[in-house]
Amino acid sequence: MADRGASAPSLPEDWPAHPDHPILALNHMGTFDWDLDAGLFHMDAQAYQVFDLTPEEYDGRPETLAARVPPAESSRLDAVVSQAIKDGSENYGTYFRIRRRDGTPRWTHTQGYIRRDGTGRPRRVVGIVRDATQELEDSEARNLREAQGQALRRQTGVVQVVTAALAHASSVQEVIDVLKDTHGIPNLGATSLVMGLVEAGRIRLVAEGPAGSFVPGTRITRIEEPYPMGEVVRTLSPCFIESPEEFAEGYPILWPHITDLHITSAAYLPLIAQARPIGAMGLLYNDRLGFSSEERAVLVALGSSIAQSLQRAMLFEQEKDLAQGLQQAMLPRTIPSVRGAEVAVRYRSASAGGSLGRDIGGDWYDLIPLPGGRVGAVIGDVQGHDTHAAAVMGQLRIVLRAYAAEGHAPATVMARASVFLDELDTDRFATCLYAEADLATGVVQVVRAGHIDPLVRAADGGCRRVPVEGGLPLGLSAEFQSLEYPVSTLELDPGETLLLCTDGLVEQPGADLGDGMRALAEQVVKGPEDVRDLADLLIEIADERGGDDDVALLLLRRCGSDTAQAVGRLQQHVASGDPEALALARHMVRAAVRAWGAGDRADEIELVADELITNALMHTEGSAIVTLRVLGGSDRRLRVEVEDSSSALPRRREAGEDGVSGRGLLLVDEIADVWGVEARGGGKAVWCEFRMPEKDDGSAP
Repeated sequence: MADRGASAPSLPEDWPAHPDHPILALNHMGTFDWDLDAGLFHMDAQAYQVFDLTPEEYDGRPETLAARVPPAESSRLDAVVSQAIKDGSENYGTYFRIRRRDGTPRWTHTQGYIRRDGTGRPRRVVGIVRDATQELEDSEARNLREAQGQALRRQTGVVQVVTAALAHASSVQEVIDVLKDTHGIPNLGATSLVMGLVEAGRIRLVAEGPAGSFVPGTRITRIEEPYPMGEVVRTLSPCFIESPEEFAEGYPILWPHITDLHITSAAYLPLIAQARPIGAMGLLYNDRLGFSSEERAVLVALGSSIAQSLQRAMLFEQEKDLAQGLQQAMLPRTIPSVRGAEVAVRYRSASAGGSLGRDIGGDWYDLIPLPGGRVGAVIGDVQGHDTHAAAVMGQLRIVLRAYAAEGHAPATVMARASVFLDELDTDRFATCLYAEADLATGVVQVVRAGHIDPLVRAADGGCRRVPVEGGLPLGLSAEFQSLEYPVSTLELDPGETLLLCTDGLVEQPGADLGDGMRALAEQVVKGPEDVRDLADLLIEIADERGGDDDVALLLLRRCGSDTAQAVGRLQQHVASGDPEALALARHMVRAAVRAWGAGDRADEIELVADELITNALMHTEGSAIVTLRVLGGSDRRLRVEVEDSSSALPRRREAGEDGVSGRGLLLVDEIADVWGVEARGGGKAVWCEFRMPEKDDGSAP
């Protein structure tokens, strides 16, 4: 302390003030009286003890205290006193350190009262000094305990927030994302997170920590390898590494690869669910050493919560994979190529989170090749989003395909499918739309069972909704006693595209269905011409929009003039026992063959057609329908079909067999280029085709 007195001091009459005050002494407080004019600093016996001095070692001058007060503390103390004097303050107080005779530091507190004369000039400072070491240590301990308590409360809060967020995680990646979120593990002070899942006696790393922290060879490790995650999985106990030295000593293989991360401590936790380890997690820190018992308890609780969420997410993913696999198994594995058309199909599962099984539903599509250049296109939706809906969908798709392949008319196909679903012992119903397209003529017959209308995109890019008169959804026929499904007809010109979809593509919560159809039409108009690219675009839009309904989509584009298309079609009904009708049919065949440019094969075609008509009239009890048409394109063919109401198939007899029945088919087989039999609902059609000659210039006539 600086000397503030004169060389010839004149001491006040009451100096020193309060010498050896007994009450202060009882409270381990010493007193001092500092005469600023004389430069003398008087201390009582208790003050000597505070400064660890004896009377013999002190001459009454403040600078002598420099033996106990370090220069830095002395300068700071002088600054406090000088500022109080300058400001006109009546008192001051501060803590400062002294150095005892054994060299140990001691905190001291002093409080002084400044006495001034009538002019305001400071003359004396009287006050107290006391040992404040224990006080500050207690205060520091309280502050430390409070800081630890706050940290523990903060960590507990982080665990609660993380646990709440994990409740919504439906995949392993979502669990990892929650933990890495700014409100997650970083709030616990961790620098890096690593996580591995137990799979067949190995640990597969699923979270690597910060960029560049991957350790070579640890993507998949055996549980028995000397790594911390393997250890906690083996022992089912957490591992707390409290210093770099402990890390390096305990895991010498791992430590050299992470030294650049400046890790100072780590906590590895086993992830245990239903009494078995499903994985392990590591939290790495670069700014702390050690873990208190409270912190360890919080981290163990966090590990338990993460394990439960992780198991739930893994189960959800397994259920999702199973559901998607079942869905794909129920849908057609492949879509057949169709002569004269380009086809694209897409399926999008519902995106609703939460309950398991929501990624499977009853939406389906199908494409059924039919004889005579025809094709059946199906789109449907079974009520519900669960495995039962998918199972019903699979059965319904198969029977509808079978009815169509048998040759039933579209209305009959839909009615029989409705009866099947009604008798299936299920409470589910289904909406469906079936379109049977003759790609040669472009004629499309459509039946609708409670489903949304189709759209048609024109060759010039325009798009329109096609209103189709409909019937009840499938499965409600018995309840409402209705099996009527009206047939609507539309023409699909070359280059036009038929679009069938389920309502998941157009419906929006709270929006009108008509608005959704118009919005879909606008998207189709703006979309690419290629049906595959257009299908991708529509599904991408559905994905961005989200929603809790599946989407099935089928696009069928009729190809242009370079593909097969009909250039002529004639039909004649021939009743049994009506020779005039038979003669008219023969005349029709003869005239058509010559008119269509196949005159050089006219006799062959007339002979075969006559044989087929005669067989139909002789071996069935009903009438026959004779149809002739020319299929154009690079391979022009004339097709003859004779349809009757008998389901009995004709049998071709080989040489050497008794009887004459069936010999006519030998003639058909010999003359026609190709022939066959098709089921047609309650009957059949026997058909044959003849290649037509080209003109002299190589073009078709």
